[in-house]
Amino acid sequence: MPEFLDLHSKTAKALRAVADAAMRRHGLRLGQDHLLAVLWERDGRTPGEIAAAVNVTTPAVTKVATRMSEAGLLMRRRDDRDHRLVRLWLTDAGRALQEPVEAERRLMEEKLTADLTETEREHLMKALAKIHQSATDLLGSTIDHDEPAVTWSEEQ
Repeated sequence: MPEFLDLHSKTAKALRAVADAAMRRHGLRLGQDHLLAVLWERDGRTPGEIAAAVNVTTPAVTKVATRMSEAGLLMRRRDDRDHRLVRLWLTDAGRALQEPVEAERRLMEEKLTADLTETEREHLMKALAKIHQSATDLLGSTIDHDEPAVTWSEEQ
């Protein structure tokens, strides 16, 4: 396997494990923090809007939302104007997670980049942004643009 892809794969797996452990401390499963973040930004979005925002499929959002609803973090309500649409709304418990989850994510990032200088962090972020753009461009040339490129794992 080419060196970059091998290192990226190992890094992604380690980061996923670190993030999963961090989110579990708050009673969340990996990925649920992303759904919450979209609702913290603007509550009352549809599963389709959330799926587009985090680049996953609508059925994946629906499945995660069901678990989060059962956990008391959000609720579903029909749209006031279009009763065919369902909107997801944060509960008090879901809103209460914003500060601790965002603090956890900041702390995680600080710990992960602690051995980097400020210049190295800046270069890393610029390089990752370029790689992300290149990967997005490659995906755009090989898949249907109407389908999200990523799905959440079954464990959510």
